Amino acid sequence: MTVGIPIRRLWPEPSAEPLDDATLTALYGRADQPRLRVNFVSSLDGAVTVEGYSAGLSGEPDKRVFGLLRMVCDALVVAAGTLRHEGYRAVRLDERRRAWRQANGLAAYPTLVVVSGALDLDPAQSAFADAPVRPIVLTHADADPPPGLTDVADVLRCGTGRVDLAAALGALHGRGLTQLLCEGGPHLFGALAAADLVDELCLTVAPLLAGPGPGRITAGAAIPPRHLPLRHVLAADDGVLLLRHARG
Repeated sequence: MTVGIPIRRLWPEPSAEPLDDATLTALYGRADQPRLRVNFVSSLDGAVTVEGYSAGLSGEPDKRVFGLLRMVCDALVVAAGTLRHEGYRAVRLDERRRAWRQANGLAAYPTLVVVSGALDLDPAQSAFADAPVRPIVLTHADADPPPGLTDVADVLRCGTGRVDLAAALGALHGRGLTQLLCEGGPHLFGALAAADLVDELCLTVAPLLAGPGPGRITAGAAIPPRHLPLRHVLAADDGVLLLRHARG
C-alpha cells in the first residue's frame, strides 16, 4: 500500500515507481543478528531541532519511515531527557502494524527502554502509565528510583556511577530484545557511538536551513571517526532525503 507523499529509491537501483509499505519494510527489515539502529532527522545545515523540537523537521515521509522502524524493532531505546522534552506517550502501533508483527512472530508492541543515570522520571507519564508492554529503565547501581517507578517499569542496573551501555545492551539481548531502535537524544547517540555500539544510522534530511543555534544529532565527548557505509538513498516528492548507513 502506498499513501501520501510518494517515496522513490535513488540509489542503488533507482526506481521511478513509488515504494509501497511492503518494499519499504524490506529495505528497513530486521537483521539476522543483534543490531542497534539509530534514527534521526536533521536540517540541511545539520540542526537537530527547530525552535527546540525535532517535530519542526519531520514531515509525512519521515513519519512514515519512523512508523515502519518502530514496527520492525523489538525495543525502542530513548534517553530520559528526550522522553521528557519530547513528551513521549505510550508506544502504540495501529492495527495493521500490530498484525504485521504478530504474523512475523513478534509481540504486538515493541518494548520501551529508557536510559537514565539520574532516574529523574515520572511514573505517571503516559510512556510508563499507559504502556501496553511494561517498559524497561536502564540505569546504574548508584541511582535511586523515584516512588512508584518500579510499579510501572523494570529497572535494570548496569554499571556503577554511570550506565554501562555495552552491559545494558547485553541485558536487553538476554531478554530477547535484539533488534534495537534508538531515537536519541544526541547525548545518548554520542555515548553509544563512543562505545562503538552503533550498527546503523537512518537519517532523514529535511530540505530546510535552520540557521545557527541548534545542536547536532550527536553530542558529548569527541570520538575517533568511524566509517559507516551508505546502503540506500530514498527521496520523497517533497524534497526530503532518507539515508540508511550500516555496518557490513
